[in-house]
Amino acid sequence: MASVVYEGIHKNFGKVQALRDINMEVIEGEFTALLGPSGCGKSTLLRLTAGLEAISSGSLFIDGKLVNKVHPRDRDIAMVFQNYALYPQMKIYNNIAFSLQVKKVPKPDIDKRVQWAAKILDIEDLLSRYPSQLSGGQAQRVAMGRAIVRDPKVFLFDEPLSNLDAKLREHMRFEVRTLHNKLEATTIYVTHDQVEAMTMADKIIVMRNGVIQQVGSPAEVFDQPANLFVADFIGTPSINLMEGEIAAEQGRHIFRGHNFVLPLPPEIDFEAGQKIVYGLRPQHIKVLTDDSEPHPYIIEAELLLSETTGTETQFSFDYGEQKLIVANQGRFEIPPGTKCRLKVDVERAHFFDQQSQQRMQAYG
Repeated sequence: MASVVYEGIHKNFGKVQALRDINMEVIEGEFTALLGPSGCGKSTLLRLTAGLEAISSGSLFIDGKLVNKVHPRDRDIAMVFQNYALYPQMKIYNNIAFSLQVKKVPKPDIDKRVQWAAKILDIEDLLSRYPSQLSGGQAQRVAMGRAIVRDPKVFLFDEPLSNLDAKLREHMRFEVRTLHNKLEATTIYVTHDQVEAMTMADKIIVMRNGVIQQVGSPAEVFDQPANLFVADFIGTPSINLMEGEIAAEQGRHIFRGHNFVLPLPPEIDFEAGQKIVYGLRPQHIKVLTDDSEPHPYIIEAELLLSETTGTETQFSFDYGEQKLIVANQGRFEIPPGTKCRLKVDVERAHFFDQQSQQRMQAYG
């Protein structure tokens, strides 16, 4: 195991700046996800780590050693690609053993490590097959086996599950995380899928346009997004984001948007007239189906559409010409056009500055 430290990393492709001032550390034994949309620079950062691309400026340390000019084969890393990159003419045993054979490791040691990897990944019965005879999930496990026999200091995964169907992705998420737990190896995992990052990683690096937007645990990036981009990118369904300003009404502060108002916590530390973006996750709005007493945090909205996904119902409401998405556990029989009472969990609302788009401190 080893730590990976990035200090002031920049990467340019001609006049295009792919990465800008990357400063972060992947702690020894940690599972870190690089998360962001296509083109954000996450795969480029992984390739710099592997040595497949040259760093334009900055310093990269693996296990405390500066590796900017160290050849990929000498960095003691193993990379698992999206397309598996298996050798079609070789049986699975030799695909897994190939890197050890190139290093001229003694045959008994090679066999020991191949059998060890195959047992961990439950592919012992596949060793005599060819890649063309495998399913996508089996091929991905073989690719992981080829990586772990090298016993590297760092594992690099470049969107390894994106070619799999939904059910197999779920299974392979479990496989990859279980493998990490068994080996306790430092892992950097690139993905554009927030579900993968949220369910697998110890730490998430959210990226956009070559810049790190936020570093934190899955809970931190969900509960305390650093800016509008992170808030909107993390969470399913997407967060409700509404522009407006703070206004004073009947001795208390409210949030006033176009044709609607939303409640604020009583201890809010904003001034009247401040222009902000009010963020409210769909899970933090509750559809009320009873006639409970009036409450300052209850609003009324017209139901446009409801969709049941098994154990959860997702609603689309019209609230003063603002589309409001709500997600509640359970099944609801509410016809479109119904005026519904919604309870807003104001203590879990998020506030962002309209101009800078950065998170605002709501309490003094």
